[in-house]
Amino acid sequence: MKELITLIAKSLVKQPEAVSVTMTVKGNVEVYEIHVAPEDMGKVIGKQGRIAKAIRSVAKAAAIKENKKISVDIV
Repeated sequence: MKELITLIAKSLVKQPEAVSVTMTVKGNVEVYEIHVAPEDMGKVIGKQGRIAKAIRSVAKAAAIKENKKISVDIV
């Protein structure tokens, strides 16, 4: 899951070396945090959060196949 989110985030930004994804577990939910360079933040979020919603949708669809609950946050 972490690899999928990292791949998506790196393909969106100008500085892919600055992208990092961390995973923590809170209860029964895996929380993934995407860290990007400040100037790339808008590219990951998108207009009105559309790209961020799309990233979350793809990640949740992949998590359902693995019977997991996840949350994706952009930091």
